[in-house]
Amino acid sequence: MRTMMKSKIHRARVTQVDLDYEGSITIDRVLMEASDILPFERVEVLNVNNGARFNTYAMEGEANSGIIGINGAAARLVAKGDIVLILSYSQVPDDEAISITPSIVRVDNQNRIIESSPIVPLHERQRQEGKILSTKYEMLNHSKTQNPNYVNGLNLEI
Repeated sequence: MRTMMKSKIHRARVTQVDLDYEGSITIDRVLMEASDILPFERVEVLNVNNGARFNTYAMEGEANSGIIGINGAAARLVAKGDIVLILSYSQVPDDEAISITPSIVRVDNQNRIIESSPIVPLHERQRQEGKILSTKYEMLNHSKTQNPNYVNGLNLEI
């Protein structure tokens, strides 16, 4: 099993900070739905302004409010107006990990969605462009069907 990024809310602006509130991050319900984050799901928050990173759980905020509220002890790691990335993850079997396509929800300075799209994994773009063999499985299969001593141009002959 591998832990892979499932989704990201990209460059959201912190709208409130409440040290005395029960710990969590409050996220606009529309953003939660667009990024496939459930209430009480574990998320990782990365503060672009100061480099702080922390884990917490998501709480649903009012829809279309733009709220990104950092609550409890984590409130010491941000300031109102800071830019944050909010990441969610999922665990998937190794054979599915190579093809997982996380979604990115980009927001404006009021936390309104400006773009919501899946990421095209690098290995997919490279495969489409014919630049590399994208997976270790393809590399192994390629090496078996071609000269077994060469993989991606490397001579593996002992």
